[in-house]
Formats: sequence, structure tokens, C-alpha cells
Amino acid sequence: MPEDRVDIRQDVVFGTGGGRELRCDVYTPPGEDRARPAVLLIHGGGWRQGDKTQLRGYGILLGRAGYVCVVSEYRLVGESAWPAQVHDVKAALRWTRAHAEELGVDPERIALEGNSAGAHIVLFAAGTVNVPEYEGEGGNPGVSTHVGAVIAIYPPTRFHFGERQHGAVPIEALSDDPTAELADAASPVTTASPDYPPTMLVHGTADAVVPVSASFLMYDILTTHKVPTELHVYAEQPHGFDADPRFGRRTADLMTLFLERYLKETEVAAANV
Repeated sequence: MPEDRVDIRQDVVFGTGGGRELRCDVYTPPGEDRARPAVLLIHGGGWRQGDKTQLRGYGILLGRAGYVCVVSEYRLVGESAWPAQVHDVKAALRWTRAHAEELGVDPERIALEGNSAGAHIVLFAAGTVNVPEYEGEGGNPGVSTHVGAVIAIYPPTRFHFGERQHGAVPIEALSDDPTAELADAASPVTTASPDYPPTMLVHGTADAVVPVSASFLMYDILTTHKVPTELHVYAEQPHGFDADPRFGRRTADLMTLFLERYLKETEVAAANV
């Protein structure tokens, strides 16, 4: 195998949800190093479509940079209503931590990354650690779902029901049974606290799907809580702009720099390398 080639294992079962198996793809960096940092990547698609193959490019780019990447599926809204999606992401996170030795991962250096709807889910998951309502089942009960960092690319951070609100998208996008209470409860901005992990937000100013103000809103709330947070804004770029390889590679570079700073090597990990 070429020295710089990332190994890809597809359709690995990480848990169950809605009475069926849930699967992920695992991207392992070249070499035999152990106790590497890991990133769980979650795809977008408006909560109603999309699949894990959408983030293959980031799996390879981050894998080449030395990160074990777990690219996970989750039940879409047409199959199971919210919060099943966050349940499935947390099940994938528990599986990654429970299988850290097998995967060559340091269980204390795991981050979340998501695009669009996936970005909403990872932001929500990062702010609801040990909240039973959102932990779900899906396997490996009792394993913590804390993360060392979270990256959200053009994320919905706030929902509205009825009259449009600043930085919000309609709750009807997430739910077929929308209410004002659900709009508030499913908004990542409501989960922000001083315990929130370091966060990186990325957005384009020409986004007509999720307003760029959504990222500014999350940034303002997190910095108010003194959470290390950075926001990267690209002029005149639409939703999904990182599908362009030029922006995709640059965004991956931003991710690796951010993760190098906040997924710091632990003494245990250093001893096992």
C-alpha cells in the first residue's frame, strides 16, 4: 500500500436505531501509529436526504493529516423523527470511544464535524452531553459522549415557528409536526454553556439556505460563555461551497490547524505511541 494512502473500511456496523443496523465508514491514516486523534464526520442533506459518502473527501484529507475519521450515517427524518438523528450520532460517538484501542484512537481526543444539517446535529450533540433525552440507545451504554472540539460548516443554529427570526431557519425543515416549543428545544444556541467544547464555524455570505447570521449568532453566544470559538466567513459563497475542491482543501486545512490546537496530545496517548 502506498505510504500516503488512507485505508477505508466501509459499512462497519456501529449500533442500531429504529430496529435496524447503523453503519459508518472508517478512514485510517497510513502507518502503524496508535492513540491518534479522531474525527466523527456527519453529512448534510436537509435532515431528509444525503448519505455518508458525501464526506469521503474530508475523510481522505483529514486521514492524510493523521486523523482517524469515522463517517457515520443516521436515520433521516422520513424514517424517524427528531431527536433520532442526534441519538444515532451519539451512538456512533460511543462506538468510536468504546473501540478506541481497535481503531488506534486516543479516546480523549475525539472531535465532531458536520456540514449543514450534519453541522446542526453535531453542535446539538456537543451541547447535550449526559442529557438522557438526547443520549438514546444504539449500543455501548454508559460510554461518555463528550468531545474535545466541534466543527460546523454552514450550520443551522436556530429554528423558528411562524414569524421569521434573526439567524433562524423554519422548524418545518426538521419536523413534520412543528411547534414553537420544538423550534426552541432543537436549536443548538439553547445548548451553549461554559462547558461547551472549542468550536469552529465556517459559512459563506451568499448562503440562501442557512443565513450566515446563524453562524454569527452561535459565535456570539459561545464567546459570551468564554468558549474558544472561531468563525471563518467566505465572501460571496453559497451553501455547499466547499464542494468546490479549492474551498474543500482550504477548509480541511482550517480544520487540521484548529484540531491541532484543541485536540492536544494527552500523557496517556504519548506513552502509547
